[in-house]
Parts: sequence; structure tokens; C-alpha cells
Amino acid sequence: MTQIIEMKHISKVFETEELQTHALRQVSLSIAQGEFVSVSGPSGCGKSTLLSIMGLLDEASGGQYLIQGTEVGTLTADQRAELRNRHIGFIFQSFNLIDELSVFNNVALPLRYSTTRLSRDEVQARVQSCLDKVGLSHRAAHKPDQLSGGQQQRVAIARALVANPSILLVDEPTGNLDSKSGDAVMQLIAQLHQQGTTICMVTHDPRYADMAPRQIRLLDGEIVGSSHTRDTTHSAIA
Repeated sequence: MTQIIEMKHISKVFETEELQTHALRQVSLSIAQGEFVSVSGPSGCGKSTLLSIMGLLDEASGGQYLIQGTEVGTLTADQRAELRNRHIGFIFQSFNLIDELSVFNNVALPLRYSTTRLSRDEVQARVQSCLDKVGLSHRAAHKPDQLSGGQQQRVAIARALVANPSILLVDEPTGNLDSKSGDAVMQLIAQLHQQGTTICMVTHDPRYADMAPRQIRLLDGEIVGSSHTRDTTHSAIA
């Protein structure tokens, strides 16, 4: 099975003049194509730091990191950005939509920055397909502030999917939602996995963590547990 993510002995140290904070300690982790992995643990355990390094938003202090077999540590900033745009789709807790743009144009943004030039018709087809997946094609002309929080997160999911990334990195996707909207978003993420999308999700909610067939637990920057379940994607929030 193709390995999308390979992290070997990754560490991350934040330094000030007076203090060293070890956010990650010798973390080794691999994620294969088609997997759905959750990362959970208490606040301050290193979850968001791990996801930032995985998504090339931050650099490790030590260790080796490969995406689709490419060693990240040897790349320039421009090469890292190109690798991120090609392989990584992000879903954030705060949605990160641009209020001035329509839903359609928010979803199309990753295609505007892609090194692969698409025709207008290709962009239209890609965006339409992703909006269909999240059930919001009828909202394409709306602005984000005209949508509910759950709908905004669905737009963010469509945006993350539009460039056909190798993996979706999902950071607390229900953190700004009520329980009903959160459950609906998690059902959508589960459906994407069943359709073959590779997903790594950080969450503080044990119910949602347990929806992933593979669960990893962090404590004080270290992996302290890892388990597999067969298929909990529907029963966890039924």
C-alpha cells in the first residue's frame, strides 16, 4: 500500500532565551493511501504542532519527513509550497473562508494557485463536483456570512477537495459548531473516507476520534497509544 505520509523520529522544540519547550518528542508515524487516522489528546499535547508539520506549515526541529516519498527537509521554501499545494488539503476549525468571495470562488481558490493551469470549464467542473459532494451546489453564489456554521465548514471541505490532494488534514473540524452540525460534518468526513479519501484528523472529542478506524493518542509530545477498529464511522454518532 502506498505510503502518503512517513514521519521518523520527528521532534519539535520551541525556544526562547529562558526556556525550551518540547512540543514533539521522537514521533514516528506513517499514513497509507486510503486510511482515516485520528489524533487525540489533551490540550497542549502536540496535536496541532504535529498537524502543522505534516501540512508543511511548520518545520520539525529534528527527524525525517517524507510526503509521497519526497524528503521534505531538503526542499526550499518554494518547493515546500509546491509540494503542499499538490498533496495537502486543509480543513480548519475556523473555516478560513474569505467573506468577500462567493462560495464558488472560495472553493476555486486552490486551483487559482495551482501550478497546473486549468481551463475555465475545468475549474467550473471541479468546483461544481466538490459542491455537489458536500450538498451545497445551490449555494454557489452566496457569500460565507449568508451560511450557517455547518454550511461554512462544508464549503471549507469542498475547497480542501478541489485540487484532488493526496491527503486531507483536518484540525478540530467541529470545534466551532453545535453538536448537530458537528455530527453532520463528521458524517460527511466519514463518507469521504469511504469513497477513498485519505484523512488525518486532530480532535479533542473522543466520540469523533473513535470514528476513525485508526486512532493515535498523544501526551506531552509523544505517542502513548495506537489502536485500530474495524468500522465505527456510522455507529459513533448514531
